Amino acid sequence: MAAIAWAHESYPHPAPPAVCFAGRMEDRSDEELMRAYVAGDEAAFRALFERYGPILYGMIKRHLHDEDLARELTQQSFFRLHRARHDFRADSRLRPWLLTIAMNLVREHWRRRKRRPHADLDVDTRPAPKAERSGLELAQRKRALEAALAALPPSQREVIELHWFQERPYREVAEIVGSSEGAVRVRAHRAYARLKELLAGKL
Repeated sequence: MAAIAWAHESYPHPAPPAVCFAGRMEDRSDEELMRAYVAGDEAAFRALFERYGPILYGMIKRHLHDEDLARELTQQSFFRLHRARHDFRADSRLRPWLLTIAMNLVREHWRRRKRRPHADLDVDTRPAPKAERSGLELAQRKRALEAALAALPPSQREVIELHWFQERPYREVAEIVGSSEGAVRVRAHRAYARLKELLAGKL
C-alpha cells in the first residue's frame, strides 16, 4: 500500500537525538520500531507512519465519510502515540494499541457531534470472473450494504469494521474495543445475523 503523501513531513513532534539501530526498517516488527522510536530513532517513527498511516486513514474514513477529517484524525492518532510513547509496554503489541487510539478519536468525534456514525464501507466493484455486473447493479449493492450497516447499533458496526473489513481476529478486536473476546463474538454473531436478514435478496 502506498504511503500517503501528507505523512510525516509536517507531523508536529520534537526531534529526539539520533539513535542508530541495525536492520532495514521494513524488516523490523511493529514493536521493534516502536521501541526504537521511544529510544530516539526518528526514522522508526516515519516507518510506523508509512506502515500504519494508510490503514488508519482507510478505517477512519469508512466511519466518518470525510477525507479531510480522516486525514486530521489519522495525524491526531500519531500525535497521541507520540505523547504516550513512554507508556507503551515492552511486552505489548503495537497494532491493537494504535487502532484503539484511532477508534477512540472516532468515538470522541461522534460524541461531540451527538449523532450516530454512518459507515461508508468499501465494496469490491471489480466484475465477477464469470458474470459481468452493470455499474447500476454495483451501485445498488453498495447502497444496500451501506444502509444495512447503518441500521446496526454502533457497537455492532464497530466490531464488523474491525473483524470483517480490517480482518482482525476476535481476540484483537476485543483489545481494541475494550471488551472480552466472548462478548465481542456475541456482538459479531448478532451483527452478522442481522446483516443477513437486511441483505436477503439484495446482494
